[in-house]
Amino acid sequence: MRADRVFAYGAALGLLGDALLGDPRRGHPVAVFGRAAGAVERVLWRDHRGWGALHTALCAGGAVALGAVAEKAVRRSPAVSVSLTAAATWAVVGGTSLAREARTIGRALEAGNVEGARARLPHLCGRDPQALDADGIARAVVESVAENTSDAVVGALVWGAVGGVPGLLGFRAVNTLDAMVGHKSARHRRFGWASARLDDLAGWPGARLTAVLATAAGDDPRGAVRAWRADARRHPSPNAGPVEASFAGALGVRLGGTLSYGGRVEHRPVLNGEGRAVATGDIERAVRLSRRVGLLALGVAVAGRLIARGNRS
Repeated sequence: MRADRVFAYGAALGLLGDALLGDPRRGHPVAVFGRAAGAVERVLWRDHRGWGALHTALCAGGAVALGAVAEKAVRRSPAVSVSLTAAATWAVVGGTSLAREARTIGRALEAGNVEGARARLPHLCGRDPQALDADGIARAVVESVAENTSDAVVGALVWGAVGGVPGLLGFRAVNTLDAMVGHKSARHRRFGWASARLDDLAGWPGARLTAVLATAAGDDPRGAVRAWRADARRHPSPNAGPVEASFAGALGVRLGGTLSYGGRVEHRPVLNGEGRAVATGDIERAVRLSRRVGLLALGVAVAGRLIARGNRS
């Protein structure tokens, strides 16, 4: 079976598996990778960019190499190749868990249980929940749904289309390393620099595709384009900016503003300033938009792989 068809069938089955099963509560492959990367960090850590770059190369390179070896080992069996791609896709995407966590917080807010929503928010993002009221929590959830649609679904499918199983595993490894060491804490400001920059590069195509698809699938395509063009570049993240701005415009809400991470207050630009404040009901709207974007991304990734195959033949 041709590699493009292996990816098409495997990625579709992997997304179906994610929709039906979500993430396992124990023994998730990403968590296993995280523990391994943490062990490597404990050995290599120095307050130096070079040592951090070595950590990134070993961990991300190891994930890519593992995918390449596994893909080569099963290439003579179409059924096993599809199964491997499906398993890898299921392991690296997280659309169902993202939707589940967002909806859990939304239900708590709808019930007036702000404390319950605050307790649950760290499962979704790194904001300081005690600094947020109900509207602030809802805004944080919508922003996290937008950003993680790119990181947890679309970006993985893009790199799967480009590189098969090694691309899937490599993208998730880079994204996980950024979450572990890419933040600007005292310990990781230098050591995590390489992981953060590599994540910016790896996330670039998926973020732009996410913005395009959110514009196409949202309730207000013109508003999404307007917000993306006007506000995305003002965001401190080169990838979160287009995604959050397009989601804000598509949903007709304002995102951005003051937020707190780990006791550090940041004043981010407002995205789609013409929109209204985020309400609890917008969480469900954001989740549904995220789901539509994920399905469209699968179609684009498969079509791109098929077109690339046709151009080579």
